[in-house]
Amino acid sequence: MNASFILKMILYKYFVILITILFSIPAFGQTGLSSDSLFNNARDAAFKQKNYPLAIRLSHQALQQNPKYYDIRVFLGRLYTWSGKPDSARTELLTVLKQKPDSEDAALALTDLEYWNDNNKAALVYCDEGLLYHPGSTDLLTKKIKILKSEKKYMEAYQSALVLLQKNPANTEVRSLILDITDAASLNKISVGYDFTWFDHGYGDYLHKSPWQIIDVDYTRFTSLGSITGRINYGKRFGNTAFQAEIDAYPHIMKGLYAYTNVGLSDVSSVFPHYRAGASLYAMLPKSFELELGFRYLNFSNSTWIYVGGLSKYYKSFLFNTRVTLVPGNHSLSHSYTGTVRYYTGGADDYFYGNVGYGLSPDDANAVLAYNNGNNKLVSKSVTLGLKRSIKKLNIISISTSLLNQEYRVGQKGNQVEISISYQRRF
Repeated sequence: MNASFILKMILYKYFVILITILFSIPAFGQTGLSSDSLFNNARDAAFKQKNYPLAIRLSHQALQQNPKYYDIRVFLGRLYTWSGKPDSARTELLTVLKQKPDSEDAALALTDLEYWNDNNKAALVYCDEGLLYHPGSTDLLTKKIKILKSEKKYMEAYQSALVLLQKNPANTEVRSLILDITDAASLNKISVGYDFTWFDHGYGDYLHKSPWQIIDVDYTRFTSLGSITGRINYGKRFGNTAFQAEIDAYPHIMKGLYAYTNVGLSDVSSVFPHYRAGASLYAMLPKSFELELGFRYLNFSNSTWIYVGGLSKYYKSFLFNTRVTLVPGNHSLSHSYTGTVRYYTGGADDYFYGNVGYGLSPDDANAVLAYNNGNNKLVSKSVTLGLKRSIKKLNIISISTSLLNQEYRVGQKGNQVEISISYQRRF
């Protein structure tokens, strides 16, 4: 071999080595990252880029550096779950529980894995094992309630939900679950109610000196889309009697968003509106807030459009609600306000409540008559106290009493006392 050939071979060898080093620089840079940095990059890849394969690779690299980094292994298990690889997910998550049986995150991830794959019995086993180490875990208890509901073990689900609600009364998800469980356990509900309104002498002959009375009977059917209620009201006012037929519905639109709709008709406008309709949207907001926006339509001899807005807030065992009603006129805008406080003593159907109001409410069967003939600007002040109580879950009674000081004619006021009582039965 001549010197020239040997020199070329040496240069070629070093050239190959140089190229290999250059192409390896990104890999060295990546493997040079700490396990924490790789974990952060994996989460970014999963949540920001929606790139699960990359997130899985980065998680594996992090575990090669630190095989006992359990948070990463649980995350890897969830990645496999989201990627539709349940066997790989089980392997990773069971590895964590074998080495760290008190891992709440691993128990939650395994419960989700089995629940989402319709393995409710396995999901319940892992959930209960997690609860042995973390009996007060809100997340595990909530998942257990959902699993029991799916298995149609309604009484167990209901009792578990009550326990969790007593620990955290502001948990709106659990309160909603209780209603769902009750509705699923009993798809039907009948209700009977009676309202009695007494007037003092300030009203004089204007009201024929006779109390107002309303009797209502309704039937509700709970469906997968929401509840539907048919109602018949019988009213006696101003010496007249009449019937009113109504239909209410509370359709679920999507998670955190549902609606209220109402239509009704009657034959005597001095007792009920000839026609009525209404709708509201309810949106669940962060930090246990709920927003309402809607309208009501009333037709007596004239038509009235009413707009409503409300905001609710759960705090511990309390629910606070404020509501505003606006009625546009030809030259002005009338308005009314209501503030309500509930104090829950148990489930969603067990509470005391009170409210104060100024102005008229379109959802009050008595006050609504003041909208007739354009009387919606009459001043009304009210105070109400009441309670609602469930008995053996399927029976619900409610009673309330209200004191109103209402302007029934311009410049003329009188007092009213209203007493309402109702009974509901689920079946």
